Amino acid sequence: MNKLSLIIKREYLAKVRNKSFVVMTFLSPILMVGMVVLITYLAKVNDNEKQIIALLNESDYFSNEFLTTEGTSFIHYHNITLEEAKDSTMHMGYSGLLYIPNEVDLEKVTARSFFYSKDSPSTNLVDRLELVFQERLRQRRLQDLGVSAKQYANMEAAFEMNIASFNGKENVKGVNEIKAFIGGAFGYLIMMFIIIYGGFVMRSVIEEKTSRIIEVIISSVKPFQLMLGKIIGTSLAGITQFVIWVISGGILMLVAFSVLNIELSALSNGAELVSSIHPDVVTPDQSLQLYAQEILDIPWLLLIGFFLVYFVLGYLIYSSIYAAIGAAVDNETDTQQFIFPIIMPLMLAIYVGFFSVFSNPHGPIAVGFSLFPLTSPIVMLMRLPGGVGDGGVPWWQLMTSIFLLMLTFIGIVWVAAKIYRVGILMYGKKPTYKELYKWLKY
Repeated sequence: MNKLSLIIKREYLAKVRNKSFVVMTFLSPILMVGMVVLITYLAKVNDNEKQIIALLNESDYFSNEFLTTEGTSFIHYHNITLEEAKDSTMHMGYSGLLYIPNEVDLEKVTARSFFYSKDSPSTNLVDRLELVFQERLRQRRLQDLGVSAKQYANMEAAFEMNIASFNGKENVKGVNEIKAFIGGAFGYLIMMFIIIYGGFVMRSVIEEKTSRIIEVIISSVKPFQLMLGKIIGTSLAGITQFVIWVISGGILMLVAFSVLNIELSALSNGAELVSSIHPDVVTPDQSLQLYAQEILDIPWLLLIGFFLVYFVLGYLIYSSIYAAIGAAVDNETDTQQFIFPIIMPLMLAIYVGFFSVFSNPHGPIAVGFSLFPLTSPIVMLMRLPGGVGDGGVPWWQLMTSIFLLMLTFIGIVWVAAKIYRVGILMYGKKPTYKELYKWLKY
């Protein structure tokens, strides 16, 4: 046990004292926060750039439909020809010209209307203009069928299904997707940590093996202790780096956003468009309050606690495999044939988890992948924001998942130790899967 602690200490100090480790520990949060701030700032600048559209309306329709909003201004032309309107729009540098001709009825007016622009217009702008024409056409067609304006307004009133759980708690749409996304973010962190720091373990083993230092070390310590010490020491170094990233990144993010006065308002443009067409829809502020309450109701302590459990068990399982691969090969080039089978379950967990948990978090696919040990650290975390117990993940599924992870860890460590014990002293031979199977029998 004393030798194991010495190996852990040696691996930990070797990692944290490395110059590249120190530089990336403090440089990565700056780069990541800088990228987020830059993207947010550019999006804000782009949103603040108002689109100016010239409007030449020769018909008796659409007199009040095209109104200036926060993101779009309409300049109305009168008593000029279409060619003059085009020349004026191009000369003034407007975003485009909306031309509505004079025809005998609304159907012909809309059919012969055009939007002229120098470049291809954005899909968002075209959709918004089309929606105005569509709403006006629908209203006119229904009026021709005898539907009054008041009846049309009542018919177009928005409807949302009331959603509640069996215990009477009111729910809102899209909560499952939001919760799965939050859980998926935790799962994605586990996947990235496994890939990055599992690779550290593998490269560390390859480096010591190729330099023949391992021959000296193995004379005084058992291969299993050496493998376990490398895994734990590297994981502690990774956790140290990760904690520094989270703390420093959070502080930098708050400082940057407060200094630049950047606010995240992704829903503002969409809400503006919806409310202009359907004023009876729930306001964005009300919707945000409902969703914010749902997010606050997520059992965060439970989620973070089990995140740590799945984080540790998932990393130990995969890092053991990485250590075995490092012991089996002589250089990183030879690892390519073994890396993809390791990464594949992680990628499968991310994609299948999102597709299955989003639509049905308690369906057979979501449950199956949350129990399968190689995918459960990611998929189960996608399900946990919904809670455990009533309406959430059943306790038996959660405990079974952890139990299977522990059994898998024991089994994989046993297999990895077998490969590690033989492969650590093998040189000059590219291993195959058949060769690895033979090593398990030694």
